[in-house]
Amino acid sequence: MSDLALATHAALEAGKFLHEHFGKVAKVDEECHHDIKLALDKESQELITRILLDACPGDALYGEEGIAGNQQSDRQWIVDPIDGTVNFFYGIPHFCVSIALRIQGEIVAGVIHDPMVGETWTVEKGGPAMHNGVPIQVSGRAKIEESILFVGCGKDGEAMRTGMERFARASLRARKMRMMGSAALGMAYIASGRLDAYVESRISLWDIAAGQLLVETAGGKVNLTPLSDNSDCYSIVASNGRIPIEEIL
Repeated sequence: MSDLALATHAALEAGKFLHEHFGKVAKVDEECHHDIKLALDKESQELITRILLDACPGDALYGEEGIAGNQQSDRQWIVDPIDGTVNFFYGIPHFCVSIALRIQGEIVAGVIHDPMVGETWTVEKGGPAMHNGVPIQVSGRAKIEESILFVGCGKDGEAMRTGMERFARASLRARKMRMMGSAALGMAYIASGRLDAYVESRISLWDIAAGQLLVETAGGKVNLTPLSDNSDCYSIVASNGRIPIEEIL
């Protein structure tokens, strides 16, 4: 089984697990003002970990719910077991599983799976970006006035202020604005031509690792700026590469 096929299998199995539990009472492990952690986050990551590391026992795994495997390996799986946990908890069917493979520091494969809609995006370096097995590309829109933009607001005060200021500025120019609650799905939507750009001042690696390769392979652009306080957190500007997104940042 190829790395991409393995990642896709793991994402689909985790998706089945989440679909079965969607709409049921979920145990809350951690809760703060702007975020929530569920026991299902850990259980989903444990399921993914078993599948990936049983097949590749020498690999490393780095996920939102912790690390596993051989952390000295050049092969590292980057996992978000539920991207959109708050949506999941409140019964909003907009969340996904995101899995990427990084080899010697380079993302070489990625999968984003939406179990509620039944959509799966796959990509590997050197191959096409795919949606349910069909090649995709970013939109051809070149004007902000024609665009739909996704702005994330993060979880801390500074990130929220920055996000809201950007949202307000962009609202005066863009056709429509969205705050959707899943960075990975937002990037999958850019790759598919549904959205035209996504910006956020603070986002974690596991949220955007698969999406970065997907967007770039589909013809878009992704700019990541590492944050000084955490090397695995970034500010991100992802777009179709055509609209002048810098005008509203």
